[in-house]
Amino acid sequence: MTRAQTRQLAVAGELTIYTASEWKPRLLAPLLEDEHLELDLGAVQELDTAGLQLLLLAKKEARARSLTLQFCNHSPAVLEAIELCGLAGFFGDPILLHPTRP
Repeated sequence: MTRAQTRQLAVAGELTIYTASEWKPRLLAPLLEDEHLELDLGAVQELDTAGLQLLLLAKKEARARSLTLQFCNHSPAVLEAIELCGLAGFFGDPILLHPTRP
């Protein structure tokens, strides 16, 4: 049995109801191929509940397969959605908080 590889993937633009069907296979494919995944969310400009559901699905799929799915470089839109829905604990990824502006 070989060690799973880690694939890096950057999400850019919108992760919303309008784009979730496009992103779903791209997010799940590495996990279905037994690869760990590092997901860079730094360029996500908009995230709605459909996008959050997709991130939740990916995390659950990774856990079910004993793989790691780590979110990194959270954009302000991602941070806002995660905070609003109280999901930081579920995702369990370190979050770098950006300083607030005066």
